[in-house]
Amino acid sequence: MEIIKQLANTMNIKENQVESVLKLLEEGATIPFIARYRKEVTGALDEEQIRLIESEYQYLCNLEKRKEDVIRLIAEKDLLTNELEKEILACEKLTEVEDLYRPFKEKKKTKASEAIKLGLEPLAKKMMSFPTSGNIEALASGYNMEIEKALEGAGYIISEWFSDNAYYRKWIRNFIYNNGLITSKLKKNAIDEKKTYDMYYDFQDRIKYIKHYRVLALNRGENEALLTVGLDYEKEKIIDHLKQKIIKNPTSFVVDYIIDAIKDALKRLILPSIEREIRAELTEQAEALAIDTFKDNLENLLMTKPIKNSVVLGFDPAFRTGCKLAVLNPFGEVLEISTIYPHEPKNEKLKSCEILRNLIQKYNVNVIAIGNGTASRESETFVSESIKGLPVKYNIVSEAGASVYSASKLAINEFPDLTVEKRSAISIGRRIQDPLSELVKIDPKSIGVGEYQHDVNQKNLTSALTFTVEKIVNDIGVNINTASSSILKYISGLNKKVIEGIMEYKSKTPFQSREEIKKIKGVSEKVFEQCIGFLRVPDSQNPLDRTKIHPESYEKAMLLLKECHLDLKDMDTKEFKSTLQNQNVEQMASLLNTDHYTLSDIISELIHPGLDRRDELDNVLLKSDILEIKDLKEGMELEGTIRNVVSFGAFVDIGLHNDGLIHISKMSKQFVSDPKEIVHVGQIVKCYVDHIDMEKEKVNLSLIKD
Repeated sequence: MEIIKQLANTMNIKENQVESVLKLLEEGATIPFIARYRKEVTGALDEEQIRLIESEYQYLCNLEKRKEDVIRLIAEKDLLTNELEKEILACEKLTEVEDLYRPFKEKKKTKASEAIKLGLEPLAKKMMSFPTSGNIEALASGYNMEIEKALEGAGYIISEWFSDNAYYRKWIRNFIYNNGLITSKLKKNAIDEKKTYDMYYDFQDRIKYIKHYRVLALNRGENEALLTVGLDYEKEKIIDHLKQKIIKNPTSFVVDYIIDAIKDALKRLILPSIEREIRAELTEQAEALAIDTFKDNLENLLMTKPIKNSVVLGFDPAFRTGCKLAVLNPFGEVLEISTIYPHEPKNEKLKSCEILRNLIQKYNVNVIAIGNGTASRESETFVSESIKGLPVKYNIVSEAGASVYSASKLAINEFPDLTVEKRSAISIGRRIQDPLSELVKIDPKSIGVGEYQHDVNQKNLTSALTFTVEKIVNDIGVNINTASSSILKYISGLNKKVIEGIMEYKSKTPFQSREEIKKIKGVSEKVFEQCIGFLRVPDSQNPLDRTKIHPESYEKAMLLLKECHLDLKDMDTKEFKSTLQNQNVEQMASLLNTDHYTLSDIISELIHPGLDRRDELDNVLLKSDILEIKDLKEGMELEGTIRNVVSFGAFVDIGLHNDGLIHISKMSKQFVSDPKEIVHVGQIVKCYVDHIDMEKEKVNLSLIKD
């Protein structure tokens, strides 16, 4: 119960909300299911909050278990006091628990343990009593060794005592973190050919305030043996603090020896480990922020508005091997594939133009999707010139991960007779028709909307990105009869065997209702409960089967309609929608003996059955002509699409070979701490040319009109 209370306080929610989530998770409910269909139980917590409860509860349980283990291990040595037990139980981090346990740990062979074996512990204790009578020679004699050797050994024991002191370590850790600097220099004889790390050749920043992307850059430069990274702080202040705490009698003849032991403890035992801990903590925090950025960018990319009911031509650019074209009908099915050679070395521009125009006219192509890889801008120039006079526009589409998909087993099974490049053209075309359905075929890490993604913990990154895809897929929902196995694997409650059963079943006959899904082998009551709300059957005789209303609430939906004197067959009429919109949800919920969350969702779905949230977003920016850097002037107003958001700004596709950069300082007249507060991936923005570097072909943009 203490863990639940702590978690509720941290998240600023009620204890019963935490308890409810944990109970549902224990019963096998998935996060998307809980977020959508158990709002009345959780108080409408969203997916992120539920996931945080799950992960934080696990951490706190592990912390409690470690506390219990440490208390037991110390008690077994008969060294546990009531005060120490209270201190351990009050710890909020594993580091604090380990600091308190350090003095009681079984140690490997150390200088101190060897000195103890030689019988020098009594001498160390005498020295720490800070005697004033006698002298050092008398104190250190009688140990069957030279006085200097005895003092040296006792000093090692004292140093280890200081190192094992949890309070000293905590104070030093906080002092360095709050007052120290993190520094870097170019390693001697290191060659940074591309000047990637030039700003870090002689760099320093406050540890407490360093930006997370700089931490990751420093780590990478260090791993590539180009940078030497360290922490810089005032050691003398740490020594002075320890002297004040440790030296009880400044007039004692052992003071100099104790000061030497303090310095030895710091140099050999305390500072190296604390520096490692601080670097590890900085890295952990930096990775968490970088992963959050990747998650947010991925979510916005997956939520890109589809171009529906359009014939699309996927255009995979290339030089020597030719550009691959794939014409797709509005359902993403291939109508025709062709190859043209408009670029070097063949330069068959006229012939290529003729083929392209014929395909556009033959199939009434509405949109051309051009991949943004090699030869992309040359292909854009070719397309813009070729389509003049035709009612067709184009868009530059990110190819990130397209090659991964094209060579995958999934793509081979889908198009066994096509080359990798032709499959890639199909994927590029489908990415503009339905970005979500196509992007789920690719490992999220290959989609390329992150920063320093190879420098973070890959297990944590995979977990976060998978969660993001699951959240979006379940939020949108899928048509079970058109859904691929790639998208079904993210649907709540479905496993590989059930998905195989679904794919096999619908290959013979389409599903006619949600109830029919129960026929699939492996679909237990629990599986059905968890998945069914996220699966649509648009052609079902029951109109509720094409909504997000869960079958468990069908009866409530029908009772609602009865109270409102409405009929499901009138679902698409204005009168039907208007009547539902005018209902008092609280009163109706009380009348139907249900909760207002469920009823509110039912009404919303009956008014907008199976609403796709993506339809409410910005349309994809389509173009019919190109822009060149020589056309630009500072202050010029442009329209562009945000391609990637990073810690220091955002990259915008304005139609040039290289994306323009909006630096964080150019996003608002007010201070902006995080670019994600202002822009997101896929957003269409009005921006202004801030600076043009013709030599590097780079453009800096601004969201602020001068």
